[in-house]
Amino acid sequence: MIVKKVIKINGMSCGHCQAKVERALAGLDGVKAKVDLKKKQAVVDFSGDISDQKLKDTITEAGYEVVSITEKKGLFGK
Repeated sequence: MIVKKVIKINGMSCGHCQAKVERALAGLDGVKAKVDLKKKQAVVDFSGDISDQKLKDTITEAGYEVVSITEKKGLFGK
């Protein structure tokens, strides 16, 4: 089963920040990440067992602040 989560992130201000967060998340086994600088969020897909804390720690270690992590469900995130 694929899990999709939306992570709200503070501290990103440019394309370099966006790429840094994407690379950090993609470094986790089985994670695909797409970071939206305008919305200040990352959408991650994975099929393994990755905790919210692990996602948060990865982003924090990259130098950014996680505001929230929510799970997207269904076709339109409902």
